[in-house]
Amino acid sequence: MYKKIFVPVDLNQESSWTKALPTAIEFAKKDGAKLYLFTVVPDFGMAMVGSFFPKDYAEKAMVHAEHELKAVARNNVPSDIDCTCYVRHGTIYKRIIKSADELGADLIVLTSHRPETKDYLLGPNAARVVRHAKQSVFVIRE
Repeated sequence: MYKKIFVPVDLNQESSWTKALPTAIEFAKKDGAKLYLFTVVPDFGMAMVGSFFPKDYAEKAMVHAEHELKAVARNNVPSDIDCTCYVRHGTIYKRIIKSADELGADLIVLTSHRPETKDYLLGPNAARVVRHAKQSVFVIRE
């Protein structure tokens, strides 16, 4: 049923992979699918904020994030599952949607934090992914 499963990971929130990865792995084993682990190094927001960081900060953050994401894959994904790691820079939900499209993913498996009252049913990034993704989205509560 699924051939390419996309799993966004928040490297600062361990529950984003400890809950989502087992489900994604189960789907991958069942369907012989490939896993794509993905993380986003967020934008600074305003250019003024970015001016307070060293010039090579974004590049170093990307390298560090890739190293950490590969460690998550190495420690959590069985060796018989085809798994590739991707790191991108930008707005979290936009990069998740765009990258899942670029990779041809047919399922996104992600976690959603327990929402605050203002978030209603899902956290803001998960809600945007659910609303705008072309793929099926499997949401797991943290």
